[in-house]
Amino acid sequence: MSKINVISLGCSKNLVDTELLLKQLTNAGFETETDVEDSDAEVVVVNTCGFIGDAKEESVNTILEQVERKKAGMVKRIFVMGCLSQRYRKELEVEIPEVDAFFGKFDWKGILQELGGQYDDTIRNQRQLTTPRHYAYLKIAEGCNRTCSYCAIPIMTGRYRSRAMEEIIEECRNLVNKGVKELLVMAQDLTYYGVDLYGKNRLAELVGRISDVPGVEWIKLHYAYPAGFPMEVLKIMRERSNVCKYLDIALQHCSDRMLVLMRRGVNSLQIKELIKRIRQEVPGIFLRTTLMTGHPGETEEDFKELCDFVEEMKFERLGVFPYSHEEDTYCDLNYKDDVLEEVKRLRAEKIMELQAGVSEEINSLLIGKVVRVLIDRREDDCYVGRTEHDSPEVDPEVLVESSGNLRIGDFYEVRIMGTDGYDLYGSVV
Repeated sequence: MSKINVISLGCSKNLVDTELLLKQLTNAGFETETDVEDSDAEVVVVNTCGFIGDAKEESVNTILEQVERKKAGMVKRIFVMGCLSQRYRKELEVEIPEVDAFFGKFDWKGILQELGGQYDDTIRNQRQLTTPRHYAYLKIAEGCNRTCSYCAIPIMTGRYRSRAMEEIIEECRNLVNKGVKELLVMAQDLTYYGVDLYGKNRLAELVGRISDVPGVEWIKLHYAYPAGFPMEVLKIMRERSNVCKYLDIALQHCSDRMLVLMRRGVNSLQIKELIKRIRQEVPGIFLRTTLMTGHPGETEEDFKELCDFVEEMKFERLGVFPYSHEEDTYCDLNYKDDVLEEVKRLRAEKIMELQAGVSEEINSLLIGKVVRVLIDRREDDCYVGRTEHDSPEVDPEVLVESSGNLRIGDFYEVRIMGTDGYDLYGSVV
């Protein structure tokens, strides 16, 4: 059987798709590896991202790198799947004919068939984890029903589709049996979970049931939407010790004018009231949000309002990205991309400058306190871990000094001794 190297690009939702594919490939008898540079695998599968311009460019460049390796005789076959292939398959087939086959985002059966293997429906929810064994991403839904002006994700993933609750709980048990302690619950829009399947939002019930699974020590919620936020989930977060006081809720902007142009379905007052209520009902919660600069029509006045918002709200975690004009979106069909690329970038940099000051202020309050830290890895002479307020890859880390050996994937009480503005430094108590 062929050896297969799967290169996974883009977000953690894409990574889950890669893990589902890896399980099917391994089950079919193939030897697999993930993201191996200069691999000796005969077959390469590139799981692409097509969200914004930079991500699409990275995906295309990765495919072209493999094409060059194929020309040099280093790889025999190249398959491409994922968001970019789902959206631009016909164009890619013309532009990069050296690729042996293109597949949609969820066509694992097609890939297995092309390789001469058999897809096994009985293990369709099982994954071969690529993360450290103590944490895993848990995707509870696919697709999105929102109509945000700038977003192409519904074009690629389709309508919102909640996974059945029993199926999700079964997957949680399987993950815990593999040693997983932290579940990073995610969907393109957590806020809509269950509406399509059960006729009402059932996120709070789902999180409560995940919390009841023996062995689950941390649960983190990612990608909530401000409009129609299910307030009942706050009670679960407040009362369940293994539901982390952490919420990733993408806000994008605060200017009423921009929120209308973005088709977000909320106004500035509603956003501020929502943030206030979340913090009141879940004391000590850390909020992560994502903002956008340079959306069509954004003026200096709108941007100033966004800057003031960042300083006023003091989000514990924040990311920002410049607007990317995507084909066939509402923006593409109705607005002109009228903000210069340099202006978009400079505005994004300004937001991060402001956030740096906010982060340093928040982290300085932790100095001298003892926090629970999950150890992810060892680097040189220290260990690297995270608090309940931090998710992998996107949030700050805790660099932990220890005179003894710490176990990767275990929890330790760490006294925070300092900060560099974002990351924390401490030692085991």
